[in-house]
Amino acid sequence: MSEMSSAASGASSSSTCELCEAAPITQWYYEDEMCWVAECEACFVAMVVWKVHDPVPPEEVRVVLFERLAHVVDEHYGYEYFIDDRLRTIPDHYHAHARRRGGMFGQGQRR
Repeated sequence: MSEMSSAASGASSSSTCELCEAAPITQWYYEDEMCWVAECEACFVAMVVWKVHDPVPPEEVRVVLFERLAHVVDEHYGYEYFIDDRLRTIPDHYHAHARRRGGMFGQGQRR
């Protein structure tokens, strides 16, 4: 099994991680075997979450995650953005936010 396909299976999770729990608290836009994309409950911007409880995905996984996030931002938000994948609040589970370019945190503003 390749690194990408084992990661995509979501085999690794933590019972105490809120990203592993994946409770649909905010608007969800996309989900597949590798990730889900929803509005971040803290920042109100689109966020992609890898379904594997690991802070460092392989580069080929990151590329796919960013593609999924870009599609959601283009379709539902429509702003210029940059990908912020610095793990601040949840440092042990990979996720990335699409932050508004030139904006402040928390300025997602769906269409």
